[in-house]
Amino acid sequence: MNTEWSPLPTRDELLKAGKAARQRTPRRRLAELASGPRDPLGIIAAQNTTRTPELVPLRTQRMAASAFAFYRGTAALMAADLADAPHSGILVASCGDAHVSNFGFYASQQRSLMFDLNDFDEAAWAPWEWDVKRLAASIVIGGRATGRSAKLIDKAVRAALTTYTTGIATASALSPTDRYFTHFDVEASQSMFDKASRKAVRASIRQAQRRTGERAVRKLTAADADGRRLFQREAPTMTDVEPVVRGAVEDLIGQYCRSTSADIALLLDHYTISDVVRRVVGVGSVGTRCYLVLFQDGDDNTVLLQPKQAARSVLVEYGRIPQPDRLATLIETEGEGARVVDLQRVLQGLSDPFLGYLRGPNTDYYVRQFHDMKGSVEIEELDDTPFVTYARACAAVVARAHSQSVTATEVAGYIGRGRRVTASLLEWAHDYADISRADYDAFVAAQQTEAAPTP
Repeated sequence: MNTEWSPLPTRDELLKAGKAARQRTPRRRLAELASGPRDPLGIIAAQNTTRTPELVPLRTQRMAASAFAFYRGTAALMAADLADAPHSGILVASCGDAHVSNFGFYASQQRSLMFDLNDFDEAAWAPWEWDVKRLAASIVIGGRATGRSAKLIDKAVRAALTTYTTGIATASALSPTDRYFTHFDVEASQSMFDKASRKAVRASIRQAQRRTGERAVRKLTAADADGRRLFQREAPTMTDVEPVVRGAVEDLIGQYCRSTSADIALLLDHYTISDVVRRVVGVGSVGTRCYLVLFQDGDDNTVLLQPKQAARSVLVEYGRIPQPDRLATLIETEGEGARVVDLQRVLQGLSDPFLGYLRGPNTDYYVRQFHDMKGSVEIEELDDTPFVTYARACAAVVARAHSQSVTATEVAGYIGRGRRVTASLLEWAHDYADISRADYDAFVAAQQTEAAPTP
């Protein structure tokens, strides 16, 4: 037995380490954009080569819908841009795609409605400010897309950045256990909102509460003469699965059950698989493999699960951030789906109990519930005051997520009082929003050129 013991760094020592990191990357440099060559359309085209070919036009259509939709679909492009710009070097467990539409509501195991990050496809370790920059730029782009004034957009971005810097500082003063148990219960949090924001939240809550698995089953399926529920096929968004997947579905679900908790595996013993379809979801995800699996018991009770393809995180592939040994080993042995599940559990205050993963033929997947009171706030429907409040709420969630990392106190030390960091990230967000707009215009022009008839 090893009786030697070495004390871990104190909070003051970690704060000093973070402050020392300013010598390597001064906080003002966080405002700098990458200065090297860029190939935005090339990155998008490269991603399309890994997608189902017949769905690439749909992905293009959805990304071309607006400058904000384009931004939502270009996490890889932004990761490449961030990789070639100065960064703090302080890594935390990161979402990788923390734009304003990737936050929302979902039901906890206790059936309370939570508010948190809700997309972890790109989750990995990265410099803390990458998530914050992704959020800040989305506020600018989303604000412009909804016709808000420059003054209001600045106010929303500043509110978000101040909330993040304050949240990290506050969390660093808590014990790691207290940070772990922090979460955002929607009902309990409403007292912090102004009247207009509470009204907007209540409207979103009502929408989320209607989005249950049972409602989705009623909407998406029909019972045959034997009482078996089958999905209603509707191309291109709901189609039959490939024969190789259909033949292996029992084995694949068995893999999933071994990856999830014993209580969920036992719960699914009450059900049998009724039907499986391929489902198109999202904007940037269009063309990746996503399925719906319907489970049914003898009394027409149902469970609806969604296996979704897990590819290499853009933070690794385009951001070029080396990952901790533990995560790299997990990916090598269990697949990218295990990465998504592990980091979702780290970053969310409370996570879907049905989370699990599996490895299909040449593809990794993670599994979650489909429509378990899941809902989002539509920024187009928010008045100006709730828009600012929503930006703050998203930033508070990111701060809570980042506070789970051991390096969070170093982040607080690097940030300091927050004024310099806020000024730098605000400047960066506006500049990057301009670049993203130019990329969007080039993307739309390229599609119009391809569609133009040959003389």
